[in-house]
Amino acid sequence: MPATIVLGAQWGDEGKGRVVDYFAEGADYVVRYQGGNNAGHTIIVGDQRIALSLIPSGIHYPGCVPVIASGTVIDPKVLIAEMDMLAGLGFDPARVRISSNAHLIMPYHRKLDAAIERYLGRNQIGTTKRGIGPAYTDKYARFGIRVQDLFDPKIFAEKVEAGLRDKNKVLPRVYNTLPMDPVEVAAEYLSYADRLRPHVTDTSLLLWEALTEGRVVLFEGAQGTLLDIDHGTYPFVTSSNPTAGGAVVGAGIGPRMIDEVVGVAKAYISRVGTGPFPTELHDEVGDRLIELGGEYGTVTGRRRRCGWLDLLALRYAARVNGLTRVFLTKLDILSAFETIKVAVGYHSSEGSFTEFPAQQSVLYHCEPEYAELPGWGTDISGAREIEDLPGNARAYIEFVAETVGVPVGWVSVGPERSQLVTVT
Repeated sequence: MPATIVLGAQWGDEGKGRVVDYFAEGADYVVRYQGGNNAGHTIIVGDQRIALSLIPSGIHYPGCVPVIASGTVIDPKVLIAEMDMLAGLGFDPARVRISSNAHLIMPYHRKLDAAIERYLGRNQIGTTKRGIGPAYTDKYARFGIRVQDLFDPKIFAEKVEAGLRDKNKVLPRVYNTLPMDPVEVAAEYLSYADRLRPHVTDTSLLLWEALTEGRVVLFEGAQGTLLDIDHGTYPFVTSSNPTAGGAVVGAGIGPRMIDEVVGVAKAYISRVGTGPFPTELHDEVGDRLIELGGEYGTVTGRRRRCGWLDLLALRYAARVNGLTRVFLTKLDILSAFETIKVAVGYHSSEGSFTEFPAQQSVLYHCEPEYAELPGWGTDISGAREIEDLPGNARAYIEFVAETVGVPVGWVSVGPERSQLVTVT
């Protein structure tokens, strides 16, 4: 698999870090192609549990080059802190490569993000307040500041001053917060330039050369399909494209170079923040999924909302991304339930649906129609072959694959790297 995209097929938090870690063992490059430090991946190496927010999950493999591509937005202070953390754990951050075209998250982006969320009150989006949305806003308004600008202090200072010109009018007058000093902002960020310089390169060229030489390149998405700015449950989405199309744009490669698209989905489903969630459970079953699954955000620590697996949403993700296989995570969590439900349809005042509705208003008021499958009621954490799984667990996997129309290639049966079963 010279070029494989691994992405979230739900609302994020599907366990992509662990899946990327599994594939990265045989990869020459692992590429983060969108998002910022609003998304976290957790990997477990021995007795170390490592939470990453920007650096790709392949960092702990000595032969793997982690790449942060141009589709990302980067908070340099966070990135440097993450590199220092990894160095302290014995990993080598010198291999990290950063696109010179990636945009920077500035201090005023973080300030605006928090102020806007506070201003929205009950209508807030539920952002992480890390400045990602305002950074992408400036990027598309062509007011953005890129990594390469750090290496020309005069131009950088001019761009910071221009970026703050309007924002310093908006911050006190609209959001009742103090303006920011462009000289102080520029000085802080220029202090990061020398530290980042050895890592900065043309990552599009780097990856093109790798792929034409037959190297194995893994593309790592942040968040999930249903949080995509174009294809998610707008406006309760992220500010970039986690979907497969975002990988080729964000990394700067052509679509013909992609060989496989793996969608990661939990055996149930969760989301963080506000927005529609048809299968959300507000009862003891939902609470049990949260506690058994450890459903708290890697970056924010926020308690996730949980519900039964939604196969309409998963089939939608398969269509939008062109999934070739599904990696089903946390199957072991369902061992605690005698009966397992999966959504196979919706009904509302607008009628019945067998496909994920395009209208947000419909999705808000949908009631799920469930298929009920028997549980297996036994510990499956020791399974390593498909034959090791109970019949009902295998039947669950087959039902998901048949309903979604995409084969399930792997299932995880525990948090450790070895706790997985190859299905196809």
